Amino acid sequence: KDRKILSIQKIFIWKPMKLLKYFIQFIIIMILFLIFKILGYENASNLGSKIGRLFGKLIKSDKIIKKNINIIKENSNYKEDNEKIINDVFSNYGRILSEYVYLNKFKKGSLNKFVKIIGSKYLEDIKTNNKKVVFISGHFNNFELMAMFIDAAGINLSAIYRPLNNVFLNKIMEKIRIKHICKNQIKKGKRGTRELINFLNKNYSVALMIDQRVSEGIKSNFFGKPAFTTTIPAQIVKKYNCEIVPVYIERFNKINFNLVIDKPVKFDKELNIEEITFKLNQILEKMILKNPSQWILTHNRWK
Repeated sequence: KDRKILSIQKIFIWKPMKLLKYFIQFIIIMILFLIFKILGYENASNLGSKIGRLFGKLIKSDKIIKKNINIIKENSNYKEDNEKIINDVFSNYGRILSEYVYLNKFKKGSLNKFVKIIGSKYLEDIKTNNKKVVFISGHFNNFELMAMFIDAAGINLSAIYRPLNNVFLNKIMEKIRIKHICKNQIKKGKRGTRELINFLNKNYSVALMIDQRVSEGIKSNFFGKPAFTTTIPAQIVKKYNCEIVPVYIERFNKINFNLVIDKPVKFDKELNIEEITFKLNQILEKMILKNPSQWILTHNRWK
């Protein structure tokens, strides 16, 4: 009985408090979006970097970042100074935030000069031959640009996304993603799984991030430690015999990007779900080791 009373109290006290917190965050970000829009792309990105460095640690703890960096270092030869990585991560957070108001200009092409696509021949081959593939990546720098440019290349694409916890911001982000990134957005979950199957049966390719911890996944080795990992790409490979196309994006000179489309990977039919998932984690590791500060290290990947 006491537990039921406590549960009811949590619903009526904590949920309104959380909603209030989310609403305040929403108002602050909307004000920042307005300022960023007035400043222009380069100035907005530079301001976002400063905001990220100044307030990043107040919004998100750097404990998880330090833990993740140490795990990466323990299982690689990477030796960059921890504090520099942390500052770069928060700087990137701020820049990504500022660049959301410019996604429409990237989509329309007026900011395309800031993005260099490497491996566009693979996109052309997929489009020309009407191939169905699985694009995989992680949350590297301005990750939204990856699906945008794949979609802009004329590929029939669907993209899986995880809704934001902030219900107010999530509505804005969903509109931005549908309008400017990829109109076929698939929300994670049971309903999303049905949508994904429908798109695959219509010969659509799919793009998804494989770097977040997922409760419905399996434990797979990632930088020497077991981490819950999505099996969606492996399941698609087994069922549809699709190729996997790794995609990576890296920021350079503050406001420029290299978007890398890697050579498609064809997996042996004899490999099982666990083996394919592990091999995809190995691909992700190589991407991260190119420059760990480009990866959003605040995800509690090894919880």
